[in-house]
Amino acid sequence: MDADTKKFYELKAEIIQAAAHPIRLAIIEFLVNGEQCVCDIVEHIDAQRSNVSRHLSVMLKAGVVESRKDGLKMMYSLKTPCIVKFLGCVEEALKERMKSQTALLRKLG
Repeated sequence: MDADTKKFYELKAEIIQAAAHPIRLAIIEFLVNGEQCVCDIVEHIDAQRSNVSRHLSVMLKAGVVESRKDGLKMMYSLKTPCIVKFLGCVEEALKERMKSQTALLRKLG
C-alpha cells in the first residue's frame, strides 16, 4: 500500500473514531434535526457541559460537525449529514446480529 492510500485510510478511521462513543452518537442523532445550541445538546444528552464540549471538539476536529457563535451561544450542526446514513447501516448490522443471536438462543434453548 502506498503512503497516500495509507493516509486516506487513516483519515477515514479518524472520522469513524470521532463518532465511536455513545455520547457522540447521541449528539449526531440529535443534530439530525438541525443546528442546536450547546446548552440544548447538554440538556438532551444529560451530561456535564465540559464532557459534551470535549466530545464536540473531537467531532469538530474530524469534520463531522461545525460550529458558529451566535451572541453568547455556541451553535453546532452536522457538517457531514451523510454520517447518519452510516449510522443507519450500523443499526441494520446490529439488528442482523441480534436476529442471529436470538436464533442461536432458540436453537440452544
